[in-house]
Amino acid sequence: MIDGSAGRRAGTPAWRGRGTGERGTLVVIPPCGAVRGYSDVRAHEVGTRQLHAERAREVFAWRGIPFAEPPVGPLRFRAPVPARRWSGVRDCAEFGPVCPQAEGMPIEAELVRDEDCLNLNVWAPRPERTLRPVLVWIHGGAYFLGAGSQGIYHGRRLVAEGDAVVVTFNYRLGVLGFVAMEAMSGGAGTFESNVGLRDQIAVLEWVRDNISAFGGDPDNVTLFGESSGGGAVTTLMTVPRAAGLFHRAIAQSSPATSVYGMQRAASVAGRLLRILDVPADRADALRTMPATALAAASGRLSAEVSGSDPGTLAMAPVVDGDLVPRYPVAAFQKGVAHRVPLIIGTNRDEASIFRLLRMQMMPVTPQSVYQMLAGVLAANPDVAPERVAAIMSGYRELPRTRGAVAVSQDAAFRMPAVWIAEAHSRHAPTWLYRFDHASPMLRAARVGAGHATEVPYVFGTFGAMRRDPTFALGGRRTAERVADRMRSRWLTFARTGRPDGEDGAEPWAGYDERGRRTLVIDRRDEVVVDVDRRARSLWGSRVLGFP
Repeated sequence: MIDGSAGRRAGTPAWRGRGTGERGTLVVIPPCGAVRGYSDVRAHEVGTRQLHAERAREVFAWRGIPFAEPPVGPLRFRAPVPARRWSGVRDCAEFGPVCPQAEGMPIEAELVRDEDCLNLNVWAPRPERTLRPVLVWIHGGAYFLGAGSQGIYHGRRLVAEGDAVVVTFNYRLGVLGFVAMEAMSGGAGTFESNVGLRDQIAVLEWVRDNISAFGGDPDNVTLFGESSGGGAVTTLMTVPRAAGLFHRAIAQSSPATSVYGMQRAASVAGRLLRILDVPADRADALRTMPATALAAASGRLSAEVSGSDPGTLAMAPVVDGDLVPRYPVAAFQKGVAHRVPLIIGTNRDEASIFRLLRMQMMPVTPQSVYQMLAGVLAANPDVAPERVAAIMSGYRELPRTRGAVAVSQDAAFRMPAVWIAEAHSRHAPTWLYRFDHASPMLRAARVGAGHATEVPYVFGTFGAMRRDPTFALGGRRTAERVADRMRSRWLTFARTGRPDGEDGAEPWAGYDERGRRTLVIDRRDEVVVDVDRRARSLWGSRVLGFP
């Protein structure tokens, strides 16, 4: 056994273990304390393409490792406190609890919901002398739903194919993580801002200090996420405290403009208190309220804000002047984002799933879109109504639902991605993509390449969700080929900083304002010049959103 308690950043990782077939175990000894992982899958048993024999190595999973002290009692609504080192060997066979949350996203029944939810999961091959690239995933769910341990996010396929280390984690959601209550703080009952983001930074700090014991390279960390997880990625790229904690970034469907100022945050906090029937001068009552009540309030708050202020999220990061000093897209445009290589993109039909399921989080009816635009004008008195009218005139189908959907997804996802790609490409390597692939069933259901449909392509987890109808009309073989290429690009990016993929893949030139080359991911990949020309001509380069 090699003692790794000193926590070195390079050299031989600390590990010991024994192989016992599919139930093999492996103990590693990072500075946080010894942890026992379990064999999860063998690399040669996954994938539709033949893997090289030297990559047919066993993958181990360590589940439910605490990275912070339980955020309960006096630590509720406060920044995370690093977990104390434990003695003995912690068994990591089971996933840890996930954050209590409202109903709205299918969470596996075996995942326990509990406020003591600050835990992470590591997938890795057996450590070797050469350290491997690390990918850290931030799950989505509009900042109030989801968990890093959902089956769709399991990291074994990425590890097996990419000879990498994958980390997923849980963080505080909803009222517990993304409602700013600072204005109601006082004395020992201080509420801190952006505690969900602070949890994410704590994970990155844990990775920096511990991942080499698992064979991961703390100096080669790729931060990636989707939806609100992608929004967290683009926000963390502008957070000074996150500097140096990751070295590449991938933002999938980031709602990058859904970061608000303190005035709007205070208004949302006031709504929350009214929902909970708590006077503003007794806000400290939230400290002792059952977490289940706060989770239920998160759902009610989301529905109320989406209904009255279409186009905004109730719970999201806030520009607090402390952790988050400025609006993220503005930070990119000022050139003060962390200058790391970035892949950013969206799906062609982002809004379709919201329309199909009648989800209020995104305005998809003409009435709600017009209400959103009126809200933007009211919140931005320096924006000329003529500018908004000119933008809307470009959506010829707007009086109908199809036009409303197009406006909504451009406003929420596509244009923020383009604005960031434009700005970041002036300072660091940047790649822009659009995911267009959809199975025959998703096309028939008018979902197409809807929001989050690319996630199982990235993780290789088709069928992870129960009663998944994606391939009811066939198309799985084609989808697997698309997924192979997409994972290859993501993994090559994590390894080298360039998303070139394997031999024979379409070369993916970086994005800049001269060529505006965008990778369109479909049955075959194609690099298209200025695929967003029409939307860009309508919206321009000045960010239009809610402060």
